[in-house]
Amino acid sequence: MGPRLRLLLDTHALLWALKGSSRLSTRARLLIDDPAHEKIISAASAFEITTKHRIGKLPEADAISPDVQAALSPFGFAFLPISVTHASTAGALPFPHGDPFDRLLIAQSLIEKAPLVSNEKLFDRFGVERIW
Repeated sequence: MGPRLRLLLDTHALLWALKGSSRLSTRARLLIDDPAHEKIISAASAFEITTKHRIGKLPEADAISPDVQAALSPFGFAFLPISVTHASTAGALPFPHGDPFDRLLIAQSLIEKAPLVSNEKLFDRFGVERIW
């Protein structure tokens, strides 16, 4: 068995993992399902899920949108708040990337030294360790 990992899940990876979607890569699925690894959900993902659900862009989040933390707690996820350091790092990141949710996840991944589970290749430009 390899070292214990702290995995920060991108919002889409979280949702696909919960649904058992085939859109989640095999490697990501194996790491997420392995109880030896810590799976972290950012407050940015809760913000993204509830915002996109409210405006109709994420209707499949009906079950978790009313209380993301309560809905996800039974799955053993750890929750990561957004600190001032996370927010200011996200705002100062180089390269154009207009999605504030992604910028926060990138900053948190860098600061917390937690690989980001995501299919977003654009994240590689920011120096994060990305698992997919």
